[in-house]
Amino acid sequence: MLYLSASIRYYFYGKIVDMRKGCYGLCGLVTNDMKKNILSGDVFVFMNKRHNQIKLLQWDKDDFAIYEKRLEKGTFEELDKMQESNDILLSNLQLQLILQVIILQSIRQKKRFSINA
Repeated sequence: MLYLSASIRYYFYGKIVDMRKGCYGLCGLVTNDMKKNILSGDVFVFMNKRHNQIKLLQWDKDDFAIYEKRLEKGTFEELDKMQESNDILLSNLQLQLILQVIILQSIRQKKRFSINA
């Protein structure tokens, strides 16, 4: 079972990825394209061209962990910002909804207190 913690950052790679890539191929995308530190413990999210397969990559203290989900029917949501940048910071709730194939645009969240706002 995958647990998505609020204390971890989730970066969505905004380009299409060949899902035949393993952990070292995905690490190359993180370090070269996203300019992020793969050893930070952050989770990096990748999606294929047909939007029916998704991979999550994380450095887990002493080794890599990869989580892969493939839909037999339907597609994951395309994020609007995909063409704007190589990486999009997601919240754990957004990633959870994407993995459950729920359309983020249909979700309404009421205003809440935020220190940054």
